[in-house]
Amino acid sequence: MLYQIVSFLLDVVAGLLCGACLLRIYMQWQRVPFGNPVGRLVFALSDWMVLPLRRVVPPLGRWDGASLLAALLVELAQYGILWLLIGMGGGWVWLPVLALFGLARVAVTGLIGLLIVYAVMSWMQAHSPVSDVIARLCEPVLRPVRRILPLAGGIDLSPLVVLVLLQVALMVLGNLQASALR
Repeated sequence: MLYQIVSFLLDVVAGLLCGACLLRIYMQWQRVPFGNPVGRLVFALSDWMVLPLRRVVPPLGRWDGASLLAALLVELAQYGILWLLIGMGGGWVWLPVLALFGLARVAVTGLIGLLIVYAVMSWMQAHSPVSDVIARLCEPVLRPVRRILPLAGGIDLSPLVVLVLLQVALMVLGNLQASALR
């Protein structure tokens, strides 16, 4: 039971910090300004990790290398702590693999969260700085599905289709992670 509690708490904290770093990368890549509530939250959660790393890690083209390294380090720390709790002495070589799978899982889960917020906000017709940022972040993911899937009775089903595809991606990631550890 203690392991489950610690694992859950680590998953929440690591997911929040890693997700902030990944969202920082995605917002920069999409050229979404950070002067909105979402950007300020991302900075508040990630600046303490990213800014010191920026002195050492250069950008990778349009990608923020420091934010990516910070996200990876958070995942490494999470799995390292869990590994210590399990008490498995050897096998530290698997931690980077687990961290990469964790990073992918956080990215997919974060995108699922963004899409759910986007869908709810679109139903309420709420126009705020947050809804504009969420729409700009979701649009590149929804656009390819919208090209293929027409409106159904005036309703855009592309968020539902993308959510289903992302859930499938999470299942595939889980199976790949399990098979990599065997």
